[in-house]
Amino acid sequence: MGKEELKALVIKLQGDEKVRSLVEKRIEEFKEKNKEGNKPWFNELSFCLLTANSSARKGIEIQEYLSRTDGFGQMPQDKLSQVLERMGHRFFQRRAEFIVEARKHKKIKDILSEFGDEFESREWLVENIKGIGYKEASHFLRNVGYHNVAILDRHILRVLQEHGLIEIPKSLTPKKYKEIEKIVLEISNEMKVLPSEIDLYLWYSRTGEVLK
Repeated sequence: MGKEELKALVIKLQGDEKVRSLVEKRIEEFKEKNKEGNKPWFNELSFCLLTANSSARKGIEIQEYLSRTDGFGQMPQDKLSQVLERMGHRFFQRRAEFIVEARKHKKIKDILSEFGDEFESREWLVENIKGIGYKEASHFLRNVGYHNVAILDRHILRVLQEHGLIEIPKSLTPKKYKEIEKIVLEISNEMKVLPSEIDLYLWYSRTGEVLK
């Protein structure tokens, strides 16, 4: 097991027309999101705050509901917490707090456009957005059209471990995150496939889905 076997897995999934179509569709959605403004970007940031220690599917459900009324940007914290609880989010109070606090940076696209690349943007997000770590920051950046960071969630870490490339650490510190990310970026470079695409293919291999 190793890099070559992981590459073979990605190539096999690329060869599946249905899977490739789903991945390409998601990548196009991310590229389109990149062209949008501050409000859709803040909406996506809020979604990524919701997915930490929760599920992407639950986050998508809540995001679709709150987007109808700009709940992420306008709803009072107590009401937002009630909505999250009603919709089944495990950490409804804490996530409502994080989202409301993040409103200090609602012009998030303008802020990130000042940085030279997504790695600088990620550092700013981790330092300035409460509730955002490297994984969540990478997730957000990918969803708004940055393609060169790796989202090291539990599914991706397990695939890497299964292929003998890592041992899943007890704690994913910033230093350890970057060490593991380097492996994904090396594979991406060798395959000439975007890290964001590799993430979606590997996520599919564990879940059978291509979510955002």
